[in-house]
Amino acid sequence: MSTKGKILVVDDDRLVLATLTHGLAQAGYEVLDADNGDDAILLAREHRPELALLDIRMEGMSGFDVAAYLREYLQLPFMFLSAFADEATVAKVKELGAVAYLVKPLDIHQIVPAVEAAFAKLAERPAAAPRPLPADAAVLDQVVPLAVGVLMHRYSLSRPEALARLNKLADTEGRPLAEAALRLVEAVELLALPGR
Repeated sequence: MSTKGKILVVDDDRLVLATLTHGLAQAGYEVLDADNGDDAILLAREHRPELALLDIRMEGMSGFDVAAYLREYLQLPFMFLSAFADEATVAKVKELGAVAYLVKPLDIHQIVPAVEAAFAKLAERPAAAPRPLPADAAVLDQVVPLAVGVLMHRYSLSRPEALARLNKLADTEGRPLAEAALRLVEAVELLALPGR
């Protein structure tokens, strides 16, 4: 079945998430959904959607954190959906380079045309190849929570249990925690490559 495109929808409000997911699927899009930033990044890395629709204020990683990661490491375009339209929020949205910024409350009949316009705008831009994950200190700080998210997702663990498992892995391998986390994330990335 052909779709209009693959979109990642991220919102920590489950009702909003379900409404957006259903509405976009009905409109012909392949939809991936996540209710937190860690899962959003994992899904984006594994499935490479063409666009992400992000809530801004969420527990844990904010939509801004997710957007910065998507832009920096996956060159993935994104748009924001938020109940907040204050000056600081709008300035940050512009700074991050969002394709669009929609202010809640919205219904799906307003969101679908905005998504379609974003896809049309993206079709005009040349595609950029994803860069490999660099092993600098700033990235290593982000990789530990990402690795914890991988373990939580794969083994249905709580955050403390997943962190304990990652620490045990690091101890077993005799590596610093950040290095063990990076190796875990790189292994997951390798498994996600097409044609495996």
